[in-house]
Amino acid sequence: MLSEPLTLYKLMTLYMLKQVKFPLSGSQLSEFFLDKEYAAYFTLQQVLGELKDAHLITAQTIRNSSLYEITREGEETLSFFGKKISPAIVDDMDEFLRANKVRLRNEVGVTAEYYKSTNQDYMVHCEVREGRSILIELNIAVPDRLQAEEMCNRWKNTSNQTIYSFVMKELMRED
Repeated sequence: MLSEPLTLYKLMTLYMLKQVKFPLSGSQLSEFFLDKEYAAYFTLQQVLGELKDAHLITAQTIRNSSLYEITREGEETLSFFGKKISPAIVDDMDEFLRANKVRLRNEVGVTAEYYKSTNQDYMVHCEVREGRSILIELNIAVPDRLQAEEMCNRWKNTSNQTIYSFVMKELMRED
């Protein structure tokens, strides 16, 4: 076991990001660290910042959420030092990922955000991802912010599956 807690938290974060084939959000990582009482919220934020500064992870911000992925350098670091994580902690991380994998993937695989465009309307950008592959990406111009917010919420909660299915059926149907 490591004597330096921040180093342990960094290795744990790298381990979790390596185990999944999709990015994890800051809130998903916080869920594990806080629920298991490994680290406080601000400590985890420090760990994520230092890992990012060291180029061991990357961060992408979508709406108000940061999505983290391990880099090649992070994988190399984990391969050198990962054995310093105790088996009990590895079991905790594996159990959390096993129990929540589908939910975690769905939370980060379906995204919707909006922004104000140059002609003063709003652009809604929606995606469904499988790992690093984009299954469908949709950009829609709408006249106001409330409509943009509503579209983002509907995309994330229900509409993405229906729209994806409709598009696939329409594009694949024979005339």
